[in-house]
Amino acid sequence: MIPIHNAPAFESPYLVERPDEAGRSRISRDGVVLADVSFPLRPKFYDRTTADGVPYSKIATLHGRDVLATTVLQTCIRYQSRTKTCQFCAIGQSLAAGRTVERKTPAQLAEVARAAVELDGVKHMVMTTGTPHTSDRGAGTLAESAEAVKAAVDLPIQAQCEPPDDFAWFQRMKSSGVDALGMHLEVIGSNVRRRIMPGKAQVEVEQYMDAFAAAVPVFGRGQVSTYILAGLGDEPSEILALSRRLIDLGVYPFVVPFVPIAGTPLESHPTPSPAFMHEILRPLAEMLRAGGLRATDIKAGCGKCGACSALSTYERGASA
Repeated sequence: MIPIHNAPAFESPYLVERPDEAGRSRISRDGVVLADVSFPLRPKFYDRTTADGVPYSKIATLHGRDVLATTVLQTCIRYQSRTKTCQFCAIGQSLAAGRTVERKTPAQLAEVARAAVELDGVKHMVMTTGTPHTSDRGAGTLAESAEAVKAAVDLPIQAQCEPPDDFAWFQRMKSSGVDALGMHLEVIGSNVRRRIMPGKAQVEVEQYMDAFAAAVPVFGRGQVSTYILAGLGDEPSEILALSRRLIDLGVYPFVVPFVPIAGTPLESHPTPSPAFMHEILRPLAEMLRAGGLRATDIKAGCGKCGACSALSTYERGASA
């Protein structure tokens, strides 16, 4: 999650050197080396192509060190309209650039997942989707994809989608092989939601809360999560108040600092300060500990990976 090609990166006083062949690098500021770091190497499965001739890297990519991630449907009903699209979303950019394909088939996903486990030791998988026109919000596509992957390789899977109209989809997804579920709020306050994601804001927070309450009994406490972007207008007190409600339900609130993506309407939006994140993550970690939820207990997905946020580090401090 080190930003490179965006405005905050250009203004940052920190420098990350180009990694050497072993992935080793250093972080410095004003010529003073602050830390040694290492980057994951290019995964071996990227060198392969599917049986129908598509490069594996266009089907799924490596996130962090051991997570396979894919956007099964690389389109969204809201993306083509700037009056509806989420202002931080870049789902169409990689497709337009030819770095991915619009629809990954279950067979392709199974083939790539098996290779990623065998060649690169991938430990879990994230399947997300752009929101289609259908009332299931992509749950059906995710279910058939998970079923194919699980038939090919024993790999924990997190699926991510908006709340489906029919909550019976949660059991169908679970039965298909989905181990954990993500339904992402992103931002909380109604005014911020309408400004940042005018289309998705039509699905109100309370509709998400109803969906969370229905999903937790299916997947288990801590196996349902939501992604919350800090720094887009929600106050720490608002994020913490909703997080407490989520934890009481058994939902893991994965709070991450907003990192802008070049080419989106928010490409020059500032990132939140360390002090702002500390004001959220320290008490949030205490809430999680008190609620018996831990990133390490999540079977698959963003919260388990943790690369987008320092929350798991705060968790370890809260448990000490």
